[in-house]
Amino acid sequence: MQKLVQIFKNQGLRKKILFTIAIIVAYRFLAQISIPGIDLVALKSIFEQNEYLSLFSLLTGGSAENFSIVLMGLGPYINASIIIQLLTVIWPKLEEMSKEGETGRKKLNAITRWLTLPLAFLQSYGTILLLNSQMPIISNISDPSVILPIMLTVSAGSVLIMWLGEIMTENGIGNGISLLILVSIISTVPTALAQNLIVASSDINQLIPVVSVVLFTLALIVATVIVTDASREIPVAYGSKTKKASVSSLPIKVNQAGMIPIIFAVSVVTLPTIVAQLISGSSSSTLVAISEFILANFGMNQPLYILTLFLLILGFTYFYVNITFDTEKVAENMQKRGGYIPGIRPGKNTADYLRQVSDRLNLFGGLFIALIAVLPIIFQNLIGTTGNQLPLLISGAGILIIVGVILDLKRQVEANLISDNYNNLI
Repeated sequence: MQKLVQIFKNQGLRKKILFTIAIIVAYRFLAQISIPGIDLVALKSIFEQNEYLSLFSLLTGGSAENFSIVLMGLGPYINASIIIQLLTVIWPKLEEMSKEGETGRKKLNAITRWLTLPLAFLQSYGTILLLNSQMPIISNISDPSVILPIMLTVSAGSVLIMWLGEIMTENGIGNGISLLILVSIISTVPTALAQNLIVASSDINQLIPVVSVVLFTLALIVATVIVTDASREIPVAYGSKTKKASVSSLPIKVNQAGMIPIIFAVSVVTLPTIVAQLISGSSSSTLVAISEFILANFGMNQPLYILTLFLLILGFTYFYVNITFDTEKVAENMQKRGGYIPGIRPGKNTADYLRQVSDRLNLFGGLFIALIAVLPIIFQNLIGTTGNQLPLLISGAGILIIVGVILDLKRQVEANLISDNYNNLI
């Protein structure tokens, strides 16, 4: 309580928080504006019957179920950011930009924003076709005069909330894009909790499973907080022969990849199922048989789906971290500053040591991310055997996002308070 009073007494921080809240309210308002001409009853039925689309709806804060003008949420921007991040490693020109400090970061952000627009346009077409293939929600979808305005509207919606996130970062508190994603996920929690309470009130035998869902979610959140903040501190000494060495540390997080491996893995593992759903009505008996096999074995609750998702997340964790954490560059920068790891020779030996430490941490971090992703699915299957299928309050990916964003927001608020107190003392 004292911390809250201190925050709201700080005029600069108070303005930033109020501005952030105003942008969030505007975003949630946009998510409720449906595009005209859509059969919303049929659309709601689609999301109730399709578990994969329900996951998509979770990440868009329900805007997909409303077929709102921000239908795709920040998906295109997230995809563009990941593409640019990966290209930075393999494309020399982008790699040079990344080394230019603040100027280079601004250039890369501008490229990401420009890439978001074509990605949003292409993704809008695929999303509309996918939804309409499940059940007709748009009449005359083959008519360009019908589908093009819808595609342009939802593409503009993605660009609009990207802009809202950017101005929130500049004038508000925290990372605006991350906060909007956080709000999208949290906005679905009351609905899931209400559904569980309705089930418990109608059948007293479901009270224990409902309580179990809440406790299980809280346990995952606590575990995620612990692992997200965990890191391996590697001692680094700076000094010379004439001066006594000062010792600092290089922290390497246990979970270096965040939730990026989950995004990669879910995209890969659900693609065959989405394609199978599209070809299930084919006139070819071979295609129908392939579709039936995929849908039977790669359903979200099937053991093969869970195992594949687990292994893909673990593999993508190593892949992503090996690309983004350049141990040779870290060792080189350390040597240029006159730093060294006690007991390890500078240069190649230091890079090899850092890579060895990183790989070991990736094993624990990757296993943790994979478990966070699949345990909710397994838990839901277990409690589903007791009767009604109870919805989880938050998915594993959602928990990772919520914890990561809130911890980052906490650090930024504390940094603002310390900075303002220091300025007042001066």
